[in-house]
Amino acid sequence: MEKIERKEEENGNGIGNKNGIGTGDKNKTRRLKKEKLGSNINKDQTRFFVDASDDKSGLELIFNLLERCNHKPKGREITFKDICLLALPKLTDKDIERLQETSLSEMEKVERALEEFNLKNETKLELGEFLVKKLNIN
Repeated sequence: MEKIERKEEENGNGIGNKNGIGTGDKNKTRRLKKEKLGSNINKDQTRFFVDASDDKSGLELIFNLLERCNHKPKGREITFKDICLLALPKLTDKDIERLQETSLSEMEKVERALEEFNLKNETKLELGEFLVKKLNIN
């Protein structure tokens, strides 16, 4: 029994530890949302998964496109992959900006508006001061 407890203590999972607290050699701190440094893209990834179950109109669009593409007398079946690989090179910078805009939360949009206001007017307003000014609250 002592060997099991010692091994679990070495693992740092806290199970079998007399105090019930793991010794944990690993640093398990959470990263805050503001600390997001950028995206880590795995260039070795070869498979992608698209979950359209929440987006009924998007799912309908995909099925309609597949149905239209495969309405032909001959040839192999056209897949979603074929559609994506044909469409991706046609994305413009404006499309990418629109995608980036839709990825922002409401609070991130407010923070961006504050940053733009401070740059434009050469001020250093805090969020509360900015909102009071924008909403004309006295």
